[in-house]
Amino acid sequence: MVTIRPERDEDHCAVFEVNEEVFATDAEARLVEELRQKVGPVISWVVEVDGAIVGHIFFSPVTIGDKGGGVRTMGLAPMAVREKFQRQGLGRQLVEQGLDACQKAGAELVFVLGDPDYYPKFGFQPVAPFGLHYADPKLDVCFFVKELKVGALQSVSGAVAYHPLFDRAFQR
Repeated sequence: MVTIRPERDEDHCAVFEVNEEVFATDAEARLVEELRQKVGPVISWVVEVDGAIVGHIFFSPVTIGDKGGGVRTMGLAPMAVREKFQRQGLGRQLVEQGLDACQKAGAELVFVLGDPDYYPKFGFQPVAPFGLHYADPKLDVCFFVKELKVGALQSVSGAVAYHPLFDRAFQR
């Protein structure tokens, strides 16, 4: 049986293991732990198969440099599904549930740095046509935005940045 639900405190170890396994390093797993403790609000969901956590998705606030004040934004990262359970629609369900949770929490835009063949399926669009760019513009080809509130993209521009903990997590 498949269950998609918000992460609970008792899930933290299993979520750490999923992220560590999928990314073949503990950087993402440690990042999630730090963000949970130091940043808010965060949105974190898990997918269970027969009671075992096999996937996880995490959203945390992002900032927009030049013109972004007042628009509530979130960044999707990381998202992981154990290899044995991939290509079964579980990642899709996590993304859909996570985006719905972001919208219900009042987020107007969600950003993701990810696979250009995957995220557009959920309505994510390249950031460049909207006057937005990633902190490292070389990565703009895989940086996307989804508008959860109609018109939110009209009032933002500039560099989009994940929390500084992201940079520190990958400099280790």
